Amino acid sequence: MFKRVSPLESLKPLLTPPIMTIKQLSIFIENKSGTLIRVLDLLSKANIQIIASTIADTKDYGIYRVLCDQPTQAYLLLRENGINVQLADVFALSIDDTPGQAAEAVKMLSSEGVGILYMYSFLWKGKGVLVMRTDQSEKAKEIITIKKIGFLTEADFA
Repeated sequence: MFKRVSPLESLKPLLTPPIMTIKQLSIFIENKSGTLIRVLDLLSKANIQIIASTIADTKDYGIYRVLCDQPTQAYLLLRENGINVQLADVFALSIDDTPGQAAEAVKMLSSEGVGILYMYSFLWKGKGVLVMRTDQSEKAKEIITIKKIGFLTEADFA
C-alpha cells in the first residue's frame, strides 16, 4: 500500500532550511601537566580528527574548544572517560582569505545588534572560517540567510 502524502508534505525537504550551525566540543580541563594530553590521546586512539581548536584559560582551568570530524562520538567518549565536556552549536562562516573579510562578516551581524560571545578562525580548503557563538542565534541565522553569508556544515568536515 502507498502512503498518501499531501503536496505540502512532499515539498517539506525542499523548504527546510539547511542547518547553519555545527557542533563544537567545550572541554573543561585543569591547568596542570597531563590533562590536555589525556584528551588528545583519547581522541587520537578513537581516530577522531581535530579540525580546529583553541584554549581559553583562567587561573585554575582551561576551556578547550574543539571542532572535529565526529563531534557526537567525541563527546560520548570523553564523557565515558570522566572528562567534563559540553556540545555547543556554533556558526562556521566561510569567507574569502583576504584582508578585511572577517571584519565585514562581523559587521554584518553586529550592525543588526547580534553580539559575538567568542570567535576564532582558521583556514579550510583555501577559505577563511570564522567560528563564533552569538548572543542571538535565531537572529544571526536570519542575517546569514538575508545577507547570503557563506557557512559550513558538519558534512563539510566529515
